Amino acid sequence: MDGEVGLNIEMIRAAAARLKGHARRTPFLNSPFIDEIAGRRVWIKPECLQHTGSFKFRGAWSALSALDEATRAAGVIAFSSGNHAQGVALAAQMHGVPSVIVMPSDAPVLKIANTKALGAEVVLYERGSGDRDVIGAQLAKERGLTLVKPFDEPQVIAGQGTTGLEIAEQAAAVGVTAADVIVCCGGGGFTSGIALALEAEAPGLRVRPAEPEGFDDVARSLRSGQIERNTAVSGNICDAIITPQPGHLTFPIIKRLCGPGLTVSEDEALHAVAQAFLRLKVVAEPGGAVALAAALCRQDQIDGDDVIVTISGGNVDPDLFERALDTLS
Repeated sequence: MDGEVGLNIEMIRAAAARLKGHARRTPFLNSPFIDEIAGRRVWIKPECLQHTGSFKFRGAWSALSALDEATRAAGVIAFSSGNHAQGVALAAQMHGVPSVIVMPSDAPVLKIANTKALGAEVVLYERGSGDRDVIGAQLAKERGLTLVKPFDEPQVIAGQGTTGLEIAEQAAAVGVTAADVIVCCGGGGFTSGIALALEAEAPGLRVRPAEPEGFDDVARSLRSGQIERNTAVSGNICDAIITPQPGHLTFPIIKRLCGPGLTVSEDEALHAVAQAFLRLKVVAEPGGAVALAAALCRQDQIDGDDVIVTISGGNVDPDLFERALDTLS
């Protein structure tokens, strides 16, 4: 793993040790009704039940807890459409340090409100015309804040990788040693972290990224072998996993360890949100449900008797959740 900025299983295990007692160990769920739709056993890792409603708390806590005390005390800054925002805001609040979060103005109202409620200062920008990287870098420099990137940051990737450690243990406990692990993928921090963890702990489990149609930069990058960009940066209900392109740190890991990407439509993502609620009593947001949607709607692109999927987030506005439930009628 030389060339992967020192990222290795020991870094993920160290993050897990720092997260112990702070992050939730989310369950490993199964439903015979979902199995029937998918045509195989589907095992679900619901990170929507994690603190702040997404896996992002893992990476945020990992990154903040790895800082030296003086640096952390000066405060942190992050940019996010909502889930990383809330994860960093809560981790900062728990550490007793200030946080500033740069968010797109079209982020879900719930995510903006929750981020403010967790004590963060929220700075809004226009997704189509503003550059969150530039805004974040400028504020960090002006205020002496440490930037916690949403995915292209070693300690964030290590924190997200702790989900993979749990998947390896939970899959082994139910006798699953070979399966595709479909992961909701934006910039690739969750995907690459889980892939690194499984490489060491469960090599028979292969990660596959799942994305919304039209924003499938990771799938296209895997096909071409180089980083591809999306032409659009907004305009999809799966806002949580829309990024311009894979990360420079995450993509080499994804390229080395992951199988082909899977893409789903907005309607398929909404269908998965509805099924997660109906069959698992779990609330998912559309971007957090694309992996489940792939398991339900892309059966012919998946091999084996078992498939493992992540539900990466559950921070959905009520009107969009109602729209998803309408697909059941």
